[in-house]
Amino acid sequence: MRNLVNRKILFASRPMGIPDKSNFEMIEERVPEIKEGEVLIRTLYLSVDPYMRGRMSNAISYAKPYDVGEPFLGGLVGKVVASKNSRFQEGEFIEGGRLNWADYNVSDGSAIRRINPELAPVSTALHVLGMPGLTAYFGLLHIGQPKQGETVVVSGASGAVGMIVGQIAKLNGCRVVGIAGADEKCSYLTEELGFDAAINYKTTENLENALKTACPDGVDVYFDNVGGVVSDAVMTMINFQSRIIICGQISQYNLENPEPGPRVAGHLLRSSSTMKGFIVTDYAEHNKEGLTQLSQWLTEGKIQSRENVVMGFENTIEAFLGLFRGDNIGKQLVKVSEE
Repeated sequence: MRNLVNRKILFASRPMGIPDKSNFEMIEERVPEIKEGEVLIRTLYLSVDPYMRGRMSNAISYAKPYDVGEPFLGGLVGKVVASKNSRFQEGEFIEGGRLNWADYNVSDGSAIRRINPELAPVSTALHVLGMPGLTAYFGLLHIGQPKQGETVVVSGASGAVGMIVGQIAKLNGCRVVGIAGADEKCSYLTEELGFDAAINYKTTENLENALKTACPDGVDVYFDNVGGVVSDAVMTMINFQSRIIICGQISQYNLENPEPGPRVAGHLLRSSSTMKGFIVTDYAEHNKEGLTQLSQWLTEGKIQSRENVVMGFENTIEAFLGLFRGDNIGKQLVKVSEE
């Protein structure tokens, strides 16, 4: 393995506002020989996710900030190319959530899981059969608890989490309204995924009026991936005992100071509603349940997913920055090498 060159992306500096390429550095080094108990993993797909922007800040959050000068960490799917760990065999496919953005990773096996390529394409372990799918499953079903006939609104609906939320809500007999930032995305939601309506918040002149049209009976469950003015508008529509699920706030991630906005306490009070934030690891003990059900739905064709794949490790940073331009429909991935 000493002759293998490993490209690795480091976190170079903390961004002010929207990140750019100067916040990253790519280096090359030799792949080390693995020790007893370790495995060497060749990266197939890298995951780029909005939550990573929060970890680029040193503000207090639910996850430890990235350390400047250290490798950038994220989820990936890879193939075991050498093993001195009895739990993993050469040739097996794995998924890991906290591995380096690199061509190769060395792991002691504690933070990776084996995936079955016969169940679904291995890349799905980074979205519908991985963290985004579980986020959608737990957030909607454990917190939102949708009932047949209710109206569910999803912001960031064309993203990896949002599109799964909407499809699960449809399986539960709900009216589903998605909010996204492009006509192409809205068409995908209604024509391909079966959403009842979709709103392009970037071109809609009056978002509240558009919501009144799309949600004639109000909003019972709101799955919030975006925050900001989009969520301000949805909050005016919530019904008695609505459930508001705070999953992400991507509209705020690149702001030095949060936008001032309407205060929501009055809406919650008058409607006796519940608002709860969460992260997927809150429900880790239920992961098997979630993955089993998501796998069944996927196999039966009851849910589908979509990938936006950028080719080449050298384009990883650009793929990440594209999240904040809204480039992707579905899960944003970087294909690093062939299976």
